[in-house]
Amino acid sequence: MGHISASAALLAAAVIGGAALAPPPAHATTTATTAGTASPAARAAWIPSCENPKSGDTRACGHWRLLMGDGRTLTVRDAATHRTSAKGRTLSGEGRFAVSGDGRVIAYERASDHRLVVRRASGGPVTELPRSLVPRGSGTDDVWLALSPAGDRLLVSHSDDPVRLPGKIVTVATGKVTELPASDELLGFSGDGDEVLARRDAGDNTTTLVAHRLDGTVVKRTPPQVVANASVLALAADGRTVAVLIDGDTDRKRPPRLRIYDLESGELHETVKLALKPSASPYLARWTADGRLVLTVAASDEGRPAVVRVLTADPETGAVRQNDTYSIGKSRYAFYAAGE
Repeated sequence: MGHISASAALLAAAVIGGAALAPPPAHATTTATTAGTASPAARAAWIPSCENPKSGDTRACGHWRLLMGDGRTLTVRDAATHRTSAKGRTLSGEGRFAVSGDGRVIAYERASDHRLVVRRASGGPVTELPRSLVPRGSGTDDVWLALSPAGDRLLVSHSDDPVRLPGKIVTVATGKVTELPASDELLGFSGDGDEVLARRDAGDNTTTLVAHRLDGTVVKRTPPQVVANASVLALAADGRTVAVLIDGDTDRKRPPRLRIYDLESGELHETVKLALKPSASPYLARWTADGRLVLTVAASDEGRPAVVRVLTADPETGAVRQNDTYSIGKSRYAFYAAGE
């Protein structure tokens, strides 16, 4: 196995030697609190599904709910149930929503005017974000939201249908907006929220990975195909260490795998097998500010409750430790885990 760079080694050391996480209660039905205090953090947000009895089609309905760390369910009554088209029509898909990695902050489009707002997951006043984040006439159908790990910044990205708009980072406290190239596919924040990882089509069937810093500078490199084609990528707080997740293969009985890629040097470390079943590929990965690699695995078959597991992975050995597990009922239309 190749040696991890100094910055990545520090991150790995934090994974191995860091303080143990205190897991919250295991199931959504748990309602007890610790020492009489309610958890300020949400595990996930979800919205119910309703079926049209005539057509059989399903659509989002009702209010968004937050599954809190102590098992309570809180309702976000002012969040939009549905997204809107460019012409302002109400669509069947769920309104836009995001939960920060630490679960303490939520962002969503408000039902009354579809403006993007941010507030604490546990309740309190909302902070209205600039209207320019969703330009007039564009709607929210092609919008994707992602909060930084601490919820102090929001990433607003747009798909390329019909024309991709520039992505934007807004600092919640000040409302300052930083614009990112429209050509970049934005993947999410780094472990400390100071960078945004993006994928860029460089032409000739090549892909460039770019780490955008808030000061406008970038770190970029054309990675090997195994990195460019990875199902999940996550940028660490150092702005250069990328966790590369490769799906498991049930036919070949291969578990999900992990590689570490250095965006500055181009060094790609050898493959590490994760201690997971081939069918348990993480769909979400994120680094914490102190260097832990957190993976989210979900079994969400239609008609059954979604079972979500939150794990800490050791980049050196592939060992995993379960931090939390919870379930979301089969009546869900959509759900978003913390950090998604």
